[in-house]
Amino acid sequence: MNNFLNIALIITSVGLILSIILQSKGAGLGGLTGADTGGVFTARRGIERILFWVTIGLSVTFFGLVIAIIILGR
Repeated sequence: MNNFLNIALIITSVGLILSIILQSKGAGLGGLTGADTGGVFTARRGIERILFWVTIGLSVTFFGLVIAIIILGR
């Protein structure tokens, strides 16, 4: 059981890192290609909204797995 949780934690943390990297600071996904959006805040739409919710889901899963590993490690 502990090995399963450790593997799930590794997979979740890699996914969380990737989802955070894909979110360019305020520029949206266009910032990855060098496009300048002017730095004005806009509403999240389309893939940006999905990526935002995936990041939240992965972070909740990450913290849940860490707490489970701590509790089962005792």
